[in-house]
Amino acid sequence: MNATVDKALHLWGLEDATCALVAARENAVYKVTTPHGALALRLHRHGYRTNAELASELVWMKGAGDAGISVPGPLASRTGDVMHVIDSIQVDVLTWLSGETLDVVLSKSDTKPRAAYFQTLGTVMARFHQTCDAWQPPKDFTRCAWDAEGLLGKTPLWDRFWDNPALSNADSRVLMAFRQTAQAALVDHAKDPDYGLIHADLVAANVMVDGPDLHFIDFDDGGYGYRCFELATALLKHIDAPDYADLKQALIRGYTSIRDIDLGQLDLFMALRAATYVGWNISRMGEDDGAARNARFITTATRLAKDFIG
Repeated sequence: MNATVDKALHLWGLEDATCALVAARENAVYKVTTPHGALALRLHRHGYRTNAELASELVWMKGAGDAGISVPGPLASRTGDVMHVIDSIQVDVLTWLSGETLDVVLSKSDTKPRAAYFQTLGTVMARFHQTCDAWQPPKDFTRCAWDAEGLLGKTPLWDRFWDNPALSNADSRVLMAFRQTAQAALVDHAKDPDYGLIHADLVAANVMVDGPDLHFIDFDDGGYGYRCFELATALLKHIDAPDYADLKQALIRGYTSIRDIDLGQLDLFMALRAATYVGWNISRMGEDDGAARNARFITTATRLAKDFIG
């Protein structure tokens, strides 16, 4: 165990707890086991979020949890703070949510239960959006924006997808044309947007299945954005699955049973979500699966971009 973890455990009064690393990709996440149950200790990736952004994430999660959405809740340290900077690393402690991630559950399920999970996901997603609309953020609340600038501007949140070094000339032309077309489409869509706080990364790996309940985890990328983009994020990684049409229908059915949404631009947001991964992977090309993953992302993004451009 490293010194930063030891200092964090002391700050939260958890010196006697056992601690094990369970995830080490974007953040380092440790499962802390105490006589009263498990907790999650997070060491955040350096430079990804400001202290103000992280504090906003934690207060937002608390607000969602207080309103009945099952998300991790922040725990205050001995000093009463929910976040500390230790050895230049942002650290917090959250409640531990049990269950299996939805991607694992889906891999073990046949077609009918898979669609049922997506219907439930749509229902919980819609309730989450309702909760976010009803919640009043504090005046100093600050989070990123998945708007036209954040998706397609000069410095997008997840890097400039059109500058991915692995793009062929043909792929580059497609994505540049898509960027221009999508910018115009978002200007038109912004006249009457369904826009507000979104999780922004509700892929199956960030949804926990615990019996009949679903928990949302990993709010790192949460902020302001289009609600249709939220649905697109949940759907994109399943687009080539044999039962994709059923999953899509089920997600929409669950969502619209709670909350109305205009799906007229879903194809736009599917293509935008696919393009963001091409940008996201630029700084991760050196990872073991970076090149293969990059090729998959480019294939999907250019296909959806072509379909949208027509």
